[in-house]
Amino acid sequence: MAEAIYDAMGSVLTRWTMGSAAAPAAAVWSAELGAEPAEAELRLLALSGQFLGVAVTAEPPPELRVLPDIPALALPTVPEALRPLAHRILNAFKETQRKTELLDFLAARGWTTHPAEWMPTADDEDAPDVYAPWRDWAGIAASNSVVRRQAGDRLTADNWEDFWPAARKVALTELRRRDPEAARAVLEAKLASENADVRLPLLSLLATGLSEADAPFLEGLAANDRAPKVKALAASLLAQLGRGPAVGDDIAELAGFFSVKMKGLLRRSRVIQFENVKTPAQMHRRAALLESADIASLARALTLTPQELVDAWNWDVDRQADAALVGLVARTGTDSLVAQTAEAASQCNASVFLATLTPRLVPGQRSELAEKVLRTRGFSFDVAKTIAGGTARLENPMTAPAGTALLAALRRDDAKPSDELTELFALGLIASRAAARQALERLNGAGLLQGDPRLDMLRLNAALDDNGAEP
Repeated sequence: MAEAIYDAMGSVLTRWTMGSAAAPAAAVWSAELGAEPAEAELRLLALSGQFLGVAVTAEPPPELRVLPDIPALALPTVPEALRPLAHRILNAFKETQRKTELLDFLAARGWTTHPAEWMPTADDEDAPDVYAPWRDWAGIAASNSVVRRQAGDRLTADNWEDFWPAARKVALTELRRRDPEAARAVLEAKLASENADVRLPLLSLLATGLSEADAPFLEGLAANDRAPKVKALAASLLAQLGRGPAVGDDIAELAGFFSVKMKGLLRRSRVIQFENVKTPAQMHRRAALLESADIASLARALTLTPQELVDAWNWDVDRQADAALVGLVARTGTDSLVAQTAEAASQCNASVFLATLTPRLVPGQRSELAEKVLRTRGFSFDVAKTIAGGTARLENPMTAPAGTALLAALRRDDAKPSDELTELFALGLIASRAAARQALERLNGAGLLQGDPRLDMLRLNAALDDNGAEP
């Protein structure tokens, strides 16, 4: 009987699609439909709907697979009332950097986005670590994997394959903080089995807790790894340990571009003078040598320690040399030397190069530098944001010169509704919650409406509870 009904359905649906009566085509139900045409059509509609809904099951396509649920993250999502505001800010900027800054800000305050507003891709390395489970879920969705691998509590060489890539990196980061020796041992066992795009970010984790014990492993990578970027990173980490590659004629030639003089009558101190840079060719050669050198080798060639070299550096005389030194320290200097160089650069015009050093600094140091250049160097909020990142909580930023300049720009007679968008976004990122509320009051007093979209980041900051750890 079911087969007869199923055969009749093709003619019934075809007639209905063409706008014709279908009861005459359903002879199998003629007794149930009755003789009255209108009533027969209604009865046929009810019977066919029940039959198709209950007795007919569509076969799913063979490529269809069931994905695991989107995993919960370690931090809660933005409160429901603030989700539309966070979503609007995410959509306001097309640049990946701006979105990353917002994600960093939210994570620093103890929150994450809702998956309906934003989801990372599997290879989204810039996403905060808290989103690692979502990155792995995206990797599962894009792969042919049917079952999610289950990770153990602690990463080891034996359970390496049990971790999806993003979770593996987070676990290795935590292991490196807790037990540097164990983390290096895992990398020694498993790094070679990964491709270069994976090896590079994993190797960078050795910068945390870097020590002489890491040198043999790094020397092997610097000499034998098949990827130039991995070899360069290994060489950079070795240079931070004072095992730089610049020796012999090159470092002697580089040292010839500098001389160490004494200055002062009562308090004698060293100062670096720049030599042999009278032509573009000489400047180009110096830059090339600095690019391949390391700070420890250069300091030794000048009979100084790296700390003494930075102390003696003659800032603001040769901007190209300032930029090169900052880059040299960022690539090859120790953490303490990076902090020393950042402090020295922040006191002069070389502070424009601070963004090169800030990735090597901890959040608290970055916030202090941002505060300093805002107040002493007259930098904009956007530059301060570049230095501090999304984890700053600056107090009273509107009292800095950048705040005065912002209010003046907004009060101009020819000010446009789109003016100062970048500055206002940056201000919203770097201000503390209390400072964001104070800034909103001052900006409303300057004529900006409460609903002005340029104030979205400040409004989110002011409304969002700060549940994060202090930077």
